[in-house]
Amino acid sequence: MESMLIEPYMQRALLIAVLLAPLCGVLGVFVTARRMSFFSETVAHGSLAGVAIGLALGIDTAWPILGVSLVVALLVLWLRENTDLLTDTIMALLMSGFMAAGVVGFSKLRGFRGELHRYLFGDILSVGWPDVALAGVVCGFVLVFLVTRLSPMALMTLSEDLAHVSGTSVRRLNLVFVVLLTLTVALSIRLLGIILVTSLLVIPPATARNVASTLRQELLLSLVCGLLSGILGVVASYQFDLPCGPAIVLTAVGLFLLSLGARFLRRPARLSTRP
Repeated sequence: MESMLIEPYMQRALLIAVLLAPLCGVLGVFVTARRMSFFSETVAHGSLAGVAIGLALGIDTAWPILGVSLVVALLVLWLRENTDLLTDTIMALLMSGFMAAGVVGFSKLRGFRGELHRYLFGDILSVGWPDVALAGVVCGFVLVFLVTRLSPMALMTLSEDLAHVSGTSVRRLNLVFVVLLTLTVALSIRLLGIILVTSLLVIPPATARNVASTLRQELLLSLVCGLLSGILGVVASYQFDLPCGPAIVLTAVGLFLLSLGARFLRRPARLSTRP
């Protein structure tokens, strides 16, 4: 463990995991409750076009990924408000279009085809200190937002109509949440990759829901599950020479199975009935 912490790249990997994994867990509580998992998939897959743009321009891909992800997210909102298309149709359309554009871009970047695997499945060991700093800034914004707007967010998650009647600006609150969620997903691509990024938005909240009885408990437990998944996944990746993203996801799945067992143990035994 000590030898792992000596390596600068492992220090950065642990920091980015500590920042983004619990953040995904907390946001995932609202994502799963509002059935927005497909939205995060759309943003993540659409960001492949941003990767191609960054490589073509020879710049840090973090910024094109953020830019394209925000464009995809805002297009989802705009098309939902200004067309008669179903939300699932809009997201499938945008995800397919932007991802196809990214694949076409990679086909023209002959010297970068090997980079595709890194972005699809994550490469947390390649993150730099600017990535860590950006993750810290986004983490701070999200935590401040959730602390100050927790009650309206909970009410909006329960019923947007009820939140509107109570005086909450549903449209503005929803826009802020979508933007923060999009930034978190875009940054987490380095952690887990385009294919696996949604797992940290779904598995920790599902784990917490197995044992939590209130929203605050669910938020706290989801944060802890995300944190443990990130730290233990990075450590397992270093100790057993495993790909980091899948190691984090498998750790999260292991915690889910433990919570599932705890849920069944807490359930009172059903009385058997004999004829």
